Amino acid sequence: MQTLVQMVYPPRCLSCGGLVDSDFGLCGACWRDTPFVAGLACDLCGVPLPGLSDRAEHCDDCLRIGRPWAQGRAALLYRGIGRRLVLALKHGDRHDIARPAARWMARAARDLHRGDLLLLPVPLHHHRHIARRYNQSALLAGAMAEEMGIVFCPDALERRQPTPSLDGRSRDERFAVLEGVIGVRPARRALLADRPVMVIDDVMTSGATLAAATEACHAAGAKEVFTCVLARVAKEP
Repeated sequence: MQTLVQMVYPPRCLSCGGLVDSDFGLCGACWRDTPFVAGLACDLCGVPLPGLSDRAEHCDDCLRIGRPWAQGRAALLYRGIGRRLVLALKHGDRHDIARPAARWMARAARDLHRGDLLLLPVPLHHHRHIARRYNQSALLAGAMAEEMGIVFCPDALERRQPTPSLDGRSRDERFAVLEGVIGVRPARRALLADRPVMVIDDVMTSGATLAAATEACHAAGAKEVFTCVLARVAKEP
């Protein structure tokens, strides 16, 4: 039956739609051009850094801005094919991207694995969730939890009020808009108490959303908070 299905619907590249050998993959050309984060990267946000080092290093942004989380990882840079995949997942109903993307994220964050680690997606306000019909961060977190064999709670965090689009806003404006907006649902607070958690999102730009989520986790008693995103916005080299 699987062979018949593949004859009728042959596997296609997640990015360009060309034929590939297996489902949920990239063709050779798209794989080559996808901006995976590799080598030395900032220990707090995952942005690539020049050179080599045998210790944790931080980028200029993370040296200037106090990050409330302990460590952070990113699988891709938000440019080219990386940006195209994120937008397709976020706005194009491309749920099929979540599984391979989660695999890339799990690989990037494997050194942050803890025995009782809990994965939490950044929440959407319920108005936006209804309009979009799904939360792309929850799709990533669920697939990543399955990939890593750890616990996932899709509704631990909540947005207490709707927020305007952050596109085009300065870093300070982004942090001001999100201050106090994200919290932990009272019924889920005990789940976070005295355990490490990892906050999952699709994109990190300024870090304001991840900071708000991290502070909510700390307020609920989380022992340690990590972050992982599919893509990190970074300046062109």
